[in-house]
Amino acid sequence: MPASDIDSALREQLPSLRRFARWLARDPHAADDLVQAALERAISAWSKRRDAQALRPWLFAIVYRQFLDGQRRSQRYAGLLSRLGISHDSQPSAEREVLARSTLEAMQRLPVEQRSLLLWVSVEGLSYQEVADILQVPIGTVMSRLSRARDALRRLSDGEIPASPLRLLKTPAATKSTP
Repeated sequence: MPASDIDSALREQLPSLRRFARWLARDPHAADDLVQAALERAISAWSKRRDAQALRPWLFAIVYRQFLDGQRRSQRYAGLLSRLGISHDSQPSAEREVLARSTLEAMQRLPVEQRSLLLWVSVEGLSYQEVADILQVPIGTVMSRLSRARDALRRLSDGEIPASPLRLLKTPAATKSTP
């Protein structure tokens, strides 16, 4: 494939890749770096692609894997990364914006895996099979994970605090009734 065709194919996918990277990284500068690294990897591995028709899922998979690799590296440099964090605080001006912001905040509180699934399917319009190919899992696994992600987002949007993984057990004395 000529370089101009590769360039135009990649340019067509840039808006989606940037949007996805911004959701993952939560920082526009880190997202741009993530997309750039993913595109470099895609160009270097262009001839090794298995399916010429599945460019979009292949690129999403590269961005996702680059992000996960970066997360693993960042655990060693947590102090440095915390100083680079950027927050965008703005006051909403209408009820619609309040609802949108609360949903976005709830989405950001989801684990990366759930957030990625929701973005790929709901925002980017990827099929369940394409997501299954990206994650290299069966389609049924994608469906069940997506169901759990939607449920978690719904609970967080409703203001529900995530349940603690610890459960309180009743003692035998608490279950006895008094005469």
